[in-house]
Amino acid sequence: MIFFKISNLVDLLWRIFIFIVLKITNIWNSIIRKTSSLPPGPKSWPIIGSFPQMLLNKEPPFHWIHKMMEEMNTEIACIRLGTIHVIPITSPELACEFLHTHDSIFSSRPICMSASLISNGYLTSVFVPMGDQWMKMRRILTSHVLTPISFHWLRGKRDEEADNLHRSIYNQCKNHQSVINLRNLTRYYCGNVIRNMIFSKRLFDIIEKDRDEQVDALFTLLKYLHALSISDYLPWLSVFDLDGHKKIIKKAYVTATKHIDVEVDQRIQIWKDGNKTMEEDILDILITLKDTNGNTLLSVKEIKAQVMELMLATVDNPSNAVEWALAEMLNQPKLMQKAIKELNTVVGINRLVQESDTPRLNYVKACIREAFRLHPIAPFNVPHVSISDAIIGEKYFIPKGSRVLLSRHGLGRNPRVWEDPLKFKPERHLIKESGGEVVFTDSKLRLLSFSTGRRGCPGVKLGSTITTMLLARLLHGFAWSLPPNSSCNDLIESSKTDPFDTLPLLAKAKPRLAKVMYP
Repeated sequence: MIFFKISNLVDLLWRIFIFIVLKITNIWNSIIRKTSSLPPGPKSWPIIGSFPQMLLNKEPPFHWIHKMMEEMNTEIACIRLGTIHVIPITSPELACEFLHTHDSIFSSRPICMSASLISNGYLTSVFVPMGDQWMKMRRILTSHVLTPISFHWLRGKRDEEADNLHRSIYNQCKNHQSVINLRNLTRYYCGNVIRNMIFSKRLFDIIEKDRDEQVDALFTLLKYLHALSISDYLPWLSVFDLDGHKKIIKKAYVTATKHIDVEVDQRIQIWKDGNKTMEEDILDILITLKDTNGNTLLSVKEIKAQVMELMLATVDNPSNAVEWALAEMLNQPKLMQKAIKELNTVVGINRLVQESDTPRLNYVKACIREAFRLHPIAPFNVPHVSISDAIIGEKYFIPKGSRVLLSRHGLGRNPRVWEDPLKFKPERHLIKESGGEVVFTDSKLRLLSFSTGRRGCPGVKLGSTITTMLLARLLHGFAWSLPPNSSCNDLIESSKTDPFDTLPLLAKAKPRLAKVMYP
């Protein structure tokens, strides 16, 4: 009886203690809120927020955001769209607070139409909000699909595509059709690399086919993924599809998934029939995963959705960076000669460049890193969502549910951080970091190549290797020049409006190695 009374007393005291702690916490948070304020931003209208200013502006939304921040002389802003606070960032220091210091608070993703459709109802790892599904898919990627073992195991498939690239360009030159659309070349190459790694087959020849409808559809999806859609901020307007995004995404999704669905269904049936017993590619890994009870870990819908996400994550960054690196090199031929000189020194002219050479190709990688900095594929990273209130920079109050956008343009072109920020200067990255090897990631977030933090990209090694090998093979095997009466100025000018609507780079290729090097 005495023990019972004592335990009741202890329980009562513990409840009182918890109550006091919560009260103190609430009081402290109230004090912080009073001494902290939202980041600066434009005045907003009731209910609809700042949509009128943004939509009446004739430029793309990201231009309006950056221009507004420049006029307000701020590296962090708060824009209210509907009831949601959107927080764009151009400061590396503040970006580190969001993705490093307070990573646990800003690790969720927004609920939005484009991400829901593309991930088939949030079944994948990149676009899903924080929760069990994200943890499950993230663990599968890091522990089974994108491991160092699988990276080396699948190297033969990447080598095969590098050789196909080499052969395709040479055949084009041999047929006296040396002017090549480098946008198609780089995009379709990346598409074939990831398809070979997933399906053990390539669906299209890089050059012999004029179009790769699947890769083109993937880039349409990337263009509209997390694009400013009115219905994401004013859900009561979603039924009208005012901006037309939903219709475009659905059409592109059908094209992009057509081949995926066929390949996955056929492969699952092969495993069920017992006609396959050994894993040969990423799709086999996803199909054969088991839970602790020996049951299939992934549903068919999850497998298809994750395959789609892997393809989306592989085609954009590498192809965009290599096209821009070549464009800048053609504008500054001395840079191209430096890269070729490095390739001649490291690799020579009696064999083709291989993945094992990439750690020593620092100038080639510096050109790519500079392209990531100056010409990112998208103006912002994938949005982060705060799961609770937070104070950033010791004075800015960021409410729960805010969408944080790290500006790839703003970080990479910040004049406070980069000298001559609009000039393409690969030498700025040739510093003795990471044991002397140039890497594409930046822990200080002065540029954004691959995402970082808890929601960071698990395929940095794969993406870096694909990008480096693509540029290295192009420069090592061929001499590149602009067609007569053309320049890269049109490409550079068009990039100022919309990164996805720039003009493609056209260039002439000429074999620069001995004939025996072109099988």
